[in-house]
Amino acid sequence: MIGTPIVGNPIKSKIILIGQAPGIREGDLQRPFAWTAGKNMFKWFSSIGVNEEEFRKKVYMSAVCRCYPGKNSSGTGDRVPTKVEIKKCSKWLDFEIKTLKPKLIIPVGKLAISQFIRFEKLNDVVGKQIKYKSKNNNFNLICLPHPSGLSTWYKKDPGKSLLKAALNLIEKDKFWQLTINK
Repeated sequence: MIGTPIVGNPIKSKIILIGQAPGIREGDLQRPFAWTAGKNMFKWFSSIGVNEEEFRKKVYMSAVCRCYPGKNSSGTGDRVPTKVEIKKCSKWLDFEIKTLKPKLIIPVGKLAISQFIRFEKLNDVVGKQIKYKSKNNNFNLICLPHPSGLSTWYKKDPGKSLLKAALNLIEKDKFWQLTINK
């Protein structure tokens, strides 16, 4: 993996958003979801009443891996971190979850979602609220697709409708309302 670790603001929140890994531009900008995927994702959140600045102040942002994984072999996107890279980085995410004891986790994209549950297709998990129980904490999972500019899943149905359903669930979540409306 390349570059220094990229992390979100060190805030105490009952909500954690978890991405896959930073993209190539996030290293320069020193914050997660700072480029194309972030622009798409923050449009989604603005549709439920929270802008990027407010989101970054109130929601803890994390990632499965903290450094840029490099380009994929075709050169058209970022490489998915390997199982070894994920395992090496897992202690950081585990620590954040154990420390913050979130009540809502929003995993963004297949890799982040797969850290919590097994599933076949995004259609199986996006647009649903999943009660998750771990030995240290219980929380709700509301999964989102990856907002990559290369992805078409969330731009057409059923992805488009499932994304809207997921955002509606987030907006109605008790801990979202307590955190965002504070």
